[in-house]
Amino acid sequence: MIKGFRDFILRGNVVDFAVGIVIGAAFGALVTALVKDLITPIIGALGGTPDFSGLYFTINGSRFLYGDFINAILAFLLIAAAIYFFVVIPVNKLMARYKPTAEEPAATQVCPHCLSSIHIGATRCAFCTAELVQGAGGGGRSI
Repeated sequence: MIKGFRDFILRGNVVDFAVGIVIGAAFGALVTALVKDLITPIIGALGGTPDFSGLYFTINGSRFLYGDFINAILAFLLIAAAIYFFVVIPVNKLMARYKPTAEEPAATQVCPHCLSSIHIGATRCAFCTAELVQGAGGGGRSI
C-alpha cells in the first residue's frame, strides 16, 4: 500500500502539477502586487483616484468595497494576459516546431467480403482471409 502511494506521488505528472500550482500561486501574488502598487496608481492618476482599493459605498451601515473588486479584475486580466503571451504562445510555437510530421497513410482498399480496410498490396484479407485481386482499385475484388 505504501509502495503504491509512493509510486503515485513520484509519477512525473503529479510532481509537475504540484510545481505548477506553487509557481502559479507565486506568479499570482507577483501580478497582484504589480496591479496594486503600479498599475492601479497609474490608472487612478489618469482618472483622478490614486487607489481603487479605497472605493466603497455604504448601504444600511454595510460597506461594499468595489475598489478591491476592480483591483482583482485587473489582476486577473493581467495574469491571464501574461500566461497567454509568456507561456501559451511560446509553448505552442515549440510544439509546432518539434511536432513530428505525419507520414502519409498507407494506401488501403476495402475487402469486398468483410468490408475491412486492408493494405492496397495485400493479396489476402487479414480479417476474413479471402483472396483479393491485385490492382482492383478501391474495391478489391475476390477471386
